[in-house]
Amino acid sequence: MTRVALGAAAAVVAATLGDDALSTSRLSHARSPATLAGAGLLAVALLALAPRARSLGMSLGAGIAAGGAAATFIAGIAWRDGVPNPLVRGGIAFNLADLAIGFGDALLLGAALLHGWRQRTRLFEPI
Repeated sequence: MTRVALGAAAAVVAATLGDDALSTSRLSHARSPATLAGAGLLAVALLALAPRARSLGMSLGAGIAAGGAAATFIAGIAWRDGVPNPLVRGGIAFNLADLAIGFGDALLLGAALLHGWRQRTRLFEPI
């Protein structure tokens, strides 16, 4: 399951950074050092903890969300003017990392609920 999470994270990081570098966008969002550090720690925690549940859906969701967080961390360091936001819809500007975080979190939560439901008899076992 760790390979699934790492592979998904790497794909999201590559897609996000490639899109940020190739898209022409004057819109960017500066992130504080604390926010960037939090994104990096979140990515590490997701990649370390979610695969331990031995659920493909949870590992995939965690990998996608971790990739978005890692891409935000890397872009915040790489771009001096802030993280590029090449996607604009209405009055909202965002990038692929933002989408990956939202989608990955939704998948992770849904898979965790399904995993818990399928393993519900084990929830009452003593630790």
